[in-house]
Amino acid sequence: MSHPSVETIKRESRRLRGTLLDGLQDATTGSLGFEDQRTIKFHGSYQQDDRDLRDERRRQKLEPAHQFMIRIRAPGGVFTPQQWLGLDAIATTHANHSLRVTTRQTFQIHGVIKRDLKATMAAINAATMDTISACGDVNRNVLGASNPLQSRLHAQVHDWAERLSAHFKPATRAYYEIWLDEEKVAESGVEVEPIYGDAYLPRKFKIAVAVPPYNDVDVFANDLGLIAILDGRGELAGFNVAIGGGMGASHGIKEHYPRAANVIGFVTPEQVFAIAEAAITVQRDLGDREERKHARFKYTIDDHGSDKIVSMMEERAGFKLAAAHPYRFEHNGDRFGWVEGEDGRWHLTLSLPSGRIADFPDGRPLLTGLREIAKVHQGEFRMTANQNVIIAGVPASERTRIDALVVQYALDRENNAGTAIARSAVACVALPTCALAMAEAERYLPTFLAVIEPLLGKHGLREQPIVLRISGCPNGCSRPYLAEIALIGRAPGRYNLFLGGDHRGMRLNTLVGDNITEAQIVATLDPLLGRYASEREVGEHFGDFLHRVGVVALPPYPTHALVSASEGTTRGQRQPGGST
Repeated sequence: MSHPSVETIKRESRRLRGTLLDGLQDATTGSLGFEDQRTIKFHGSYQQDDRDLRDERRRQKLEPAHQFMIRIRAPGGVFTPQQWLGLDAIATTHANHSLRVTTRQTFQIHGVIKRDLKATMAAINAATMDTISACGDVNRNVLGASNPLQSRLHAQVHDWAERLSAHFKPATRAYYEIWLDEEKVAESGVEVEPIYGDAYLPRKFKIAVAVPPYNDVDVFANDLGLIAILDGRGELAGFNVAIGGGMGASHGIKEHYPRAANVIGFVTPEQVFAIAEAAITVQRDLGDREERKHARFKYTIDDHGSDKIVSMMEERAGFKLAAAHPYRFEHNGDRFGWVEGEDGRWHLTLSLPSGRIADFPDGRPLLTGLREIAKVHQGEFRMTANQNVIIAGVPASERTRIDALVVQYALDRENNAGTAIARSAVACVALPTCALAMAEAERYLPTFLAVIEPLLGKHGLREQPIVLRISGCPNGCSRPYLAEIALIGRAPGRYNLFLGGDHRGMRLNTLVGDNITEAQIVATLDPLLGRYASEREVGEHFGDFLHRVGVVALPPYPTHALVSASEGTTRGQRQPGGST
């Protein structure tokens, strides 16, 4: 049976309504129809099924164990304690008793069945949150730097993330009609999408705001990146603008590749909305609507040329970009443990393996522990783009109480007992629920750490920070192509091994092992880690070492943000604010 294209579904969806209401009321199946599965993504949800159960259910002549993932829209990743408690109640009432921090600074709730979808959405709304445009061919959740030291600047950056998210939220009232029983808009055609148009975007669009020297949002992995620039007084002067980042790829298809964004110039705060809207509308009008795997902004830029895209953006924005300002990133990770902000409040960053918050049977009651903290916390919770959580804004007088709860519920086990590579590792969900997964990721990460940590110990590298990321498929939700070590799923138990990204998130890595097993991965890494331990220069990171000694070279696809670790300059690519 042939299905209509996604482009047709979007155009004919009546502004993202489709037949969702009818599909939700159909009690004969736990699934939605093909078209509604595409439409519901714009409402922040994906239909999935438990792939571990597929064969058994097929033998029993049962339909797959359908369930839904719901993603929260949370620009900048900030949640109040009341919102945290609301999410906790939703997870334990309607979902699988876990919350998952995503690489876009928000939460995913897994395991919601169809008949509970509407009640879950209503509960999210009652907790003063929503899921609008958390998925779909629109601007997704806007990332904002979560560095807790720069309290005043963080507030400004968070405000920009919220304003950009609100500005690019779809105008349709479909979400409110379907999930919150708002009165329906008359079928008169008066409802318009002033930015997205009749068919929305060709593919998803991602925006991130970074604050040097910390690239904790991996700004170069986004379609549009804003790099905060401070003036001589430490005030926000504006932003360097980067375009064309994206982590999606396909195995064996050279036309589908990851790309790091290139910096094209500088804008003042007053110019941000105009340049962001120009980028999105250029992508709306020029993006590939025939081949979805070739539809991201990065391909539009490479197909038409960066100069043409920048010229079109400037024309639509109504001004010329200024030259990019100097900046420098130091790393793209999180700062674990307590740090004091400039406002005198304290912030505790906790490492959460793969971002999963649950009461684990091994004595880690993370869900319960964070619930108890939320009951007494006087500040806020900040999600990081590396799947960790910051208990933020703690008065000095409350640190002792927070510390006691952290110890009681083993919330600091990873901070205290894990290696540096474990604390910063990122993995996507993959099996059993992701339909695209070819191999394990989240469930494999502990196994792989148990294999690689002895190697690090053997070579005296247990506390050496190395960026490790695992993805169950080449679509790259865990941003693997920027990692110093990356495993990308090919088949059960087999991965592509990529090496040579850098610790600042500014250089793509290179394929060094195709479709290999864990034993082959270990056999490759062991001697390289040994060489690194004995031959590295002072302060040299693993990815930089691999490039310096010639173990890996530049990847054979566009790498526009590529930067020399020693000099901070591009090598054969676009200079910040300049040309190739």
